[in-house]
Amino acid sequence: MTSFAGMEPITQYELRLAERMSRLGTETAFEVLNKARALERQGKEIIHLEIGEPDFDTPKNVVEAGVDALRKGWTHYGPSAGLPELRQAIAEEVSRSRGVNVDSDEVVVVPGGKPIMFFTILALADVGDEVIFPNPGFPIYESMIHYVGARAVPIRLREERDFGFNVDELASLITDQTKLIILNSPHNPTGGVLSKQDIRDIASAIGDRNIMVLSDEIYSRLIFEGEHYSIMSVTGFKERTILLDGFSKTYAMTGWRMGYGVMRADLAAHITRLMTNSNSCTASFTQIAGIEAVRGDQSSVEDMRAEFQRRRDVVVAGLNKIKGFSCRMPKGAFYVFPNITRTGWKSKKLADALLEDAGVACLSGTAFGEFGEGYLRFSVANSLENLNKALERIDQWTKRNL
Repeated sequence: MTSFAGMEPITQYELRLAERMSRLGTETAFEVLNKARALERQGKEIIHLEIGEPDFDTPKNVVEAGVDALRKGWTHYGPSAGLPELRQAIAEEVSRSRGVNVDSDEVVVVPGGKPIMFFTILALADVGDEVIFPNPGFPIYESMIHYVGARAVPIRLREERDFGFNVDELASLITDQTKLIILNSPHNPTGGVLSKQDIRDIASAIGDRNIMVLSDEIYSRLIFEGEHYSIMSVTGFKERTILLDGFSKTYAMTGWRMGYGVMRADLAAHITRLMTNSNSCTASFTQIAGIEAVRGDQSSVEDMRAEFQRRRDVVVAGLNKIKGFSCRMPKGAFYVFPNITRTGWKSKKLADALLEDAGVACLSGTAFGEFGEGYLRFSVANSLENLNKALERIDQWTKRNL
């Protein structure tokens, strides 16, 4: 207890968090972004290759649809599962792109992609259940598995397999306690893409077990080689798949906060209850813009994909000329994931040095799990001018320090 002359005593109350909060992780990209901005406030020029966000503006037709929706009064609560018009548009698009029949009652619209991860793991994984997830992988998977008290079982993505995984290894990890398997293709952070044969082999490994699959396909439209293939398309897997997709990456709509899950109707009802208890609903005017995104002109998507591919080619070629770096050609998303083991530096230490000494913000591979050691992640969502400048800075740093 603390008191001052003429004042009431002040009692210091200890913050007593629930034990589960100790199991909740974070997303390092936002921490590095904050650190980079602090350096910028000190007058340093930083090239931002850390954040997973398209550097393009939202397409004009989508923006106009959002503005028009605001003017027409789409500013009120909507259904927790999403506006019927948008759910129908998504159902039609997924039916076409994945070759399955999807009804609107199998679609739940949420503010961003993460709630589908959050709600799926909350709804399906009990204490003691096992969840298999890719490692290195998007950090929120592992964070949420730990948070609900389930057991996180990593499946290692291997560089020699173009950051795919050994299906025999997956089969060996499946037990009677396995409740959920998480897939992500195209993949963050590696840019790896699971082929149609890979997906079919994974489906064979799961067999007819009653195991659900969370298939994170948020980068499905940003693929450079081959075609996207979903495990939802495999016979017998539609009722066991929760497809996660959204608008942030495909349509450069990160700030609009809109994603969706496609799943069997009985599970969708429970995911909708989680929406009701947390967010109430996704903003109505963003959903009206989402209808235009799905049904309107798609040329901006192709233009963005082509530009990311051009940048990818430049950055991979550049990294492969830098001492201690070697980089495979990613087949999707907008990341490159170079191997830096020959530098002799640990990933986190090297990422910190490149930020502080070279003015290049990137992420340590360990931000994506223990098997990310020996790698860095660079986003190519920046101009070619800045990407070339970053390559030059990294090259100069290695010449001074290696």
